[in-house]
Amino acid sequence: MHRRHFLKAGLCSASTFIAISADSWAFRSNAQSSNNQRLIVVFLRGAIDGLSVIVPYRETLYYEARPRIAIPQPGKEGGAIALDDRFGLHPSLATLMPLWNQKTLAFVQSCGSPNNTRSHFDAQDYMESGTPGTKSTPEGWMNRLLSTLSGRNPIQAVNVGTTTPRILAGQMPVATLASGRRATNRLVLDRPQVSQAFDRLYSNTDTLSQSYQEGKAARQALMQDLETEMQMANNGAALPDRLAVDAQRLARVMVRDARVELGFLAVGGWDTHINQGSERGQLANRLQALGRGLATLQQELGSAYNQTTILVMSEFGRTVRENGNGGTDHGHGNVMWVMGGRVRGGQLYGEWRGLEANQLNEGRDLPVVTDFRDVVISVLERQMALKDQQLNRVFPNYRPAQKIAIVS
Repeated sequence: MHRRHFLKAGLCSASTFIAISADSWAFRSNAQSSNNQRLIVVFLRGAIDGLSVIVPYRETLYYEARPRIAIPQPGKEGGAIALDDRFGLHPSLATLMPLWNQKTLAFVQSCGSPNNTRSHFDAQDYMESGTPGTKSTPEGWMNRLLSTLSGRNPIQAVNVGTTTPRILAGQMPVATLASGRRATNRLVLDRPQVSQAFDRLYSNTDTLSQSYQEGKAARQALMQDLETEMQMANNGAALPDRLAVDAQRLARVMVRDARVELGFLAVGGWDTHINQGSERGQLANRLQALGRGLATLQQELGSAYNQTTILVMSEFGRTVRENGNGGTDHGHGNVMWVMGGRVRGGQLYGEWRGLEANQLNEGRDLPVVTDFRDVVISVLERQMALKDQQLNRVFPNYRPAQKIAIVS
């Protein structure tokens, strides 16, 4: 095995956390960005059914199109939780209602990528690269965002998972925290004798030595944070749900280490072609776990929630009409969730055009009326204090079609 590959395998094992771009070796500074604001992206892979998340319970066409899977109206058994006089929240997401009532949770309807692809792979790629329709973009928009922030350090962005996702891929260094209970597993490189030997071997200033030194510094910082978190946990018992465990760990790392400004979590299981269910069933169970995980994220952030915005997005929505298998197929427009202390919550954003066939994309899906980049840009502009030139680096050659004042 080539030495560089061995080194990266040792520091990037799925049982640990650190992944550094091969083109970004130098550990320049521990500085933070001037306003110390945080951004977390939660990506729902598989295309969640936004019409079950935010239920248009006044629309007769909704119930006609979904005789088996529609969510009942508020007040009925298993009914949606009314958000206003037209829309309701899936009852399995009841754990998020306190945030709605506190006005730190909002939703953007008919939102998504303008590209019409129904391929999960392509749609995720476009949304994570931030350049819909262009496959040649080399890096993700969160990695480009890193390059605009003033403080470059190896744990400025933390991904929870086994590999660096497309959204964080690029030249800037990104730390990857293993999902679940594997995050604190020890490596061969953690043994003192092995570590000391590698320290001597890679003590110079060449690129390979700098890669090792940067990776080790990042690992030590996050492992220290994780060990502190484990010691303070409730008798060491983790929550039973994996998302909640991951959200808890990410939040506690962000609270304890102010250098961590960006976080990313991915949650799968939303491709509900068969037996989707209504207020009960497959989708309801997954939404309950998702709601619990997001509520855990907010609770564990504590006062840092006031300086954090959490974006919850999915690659596209699902068809208005249910299919013959009691599920829904690949659609287009969806709902985007926005949480955080600076969010102007307790309201629905975006234009709702109804469910008449002539208002739908290709006569079957919600249209994308609000480009997801408009929402992200609003957050970056208002919360992260990015200027036009910086925003153009994050989303090249894109000018927002509308201003969405979703954060203060």
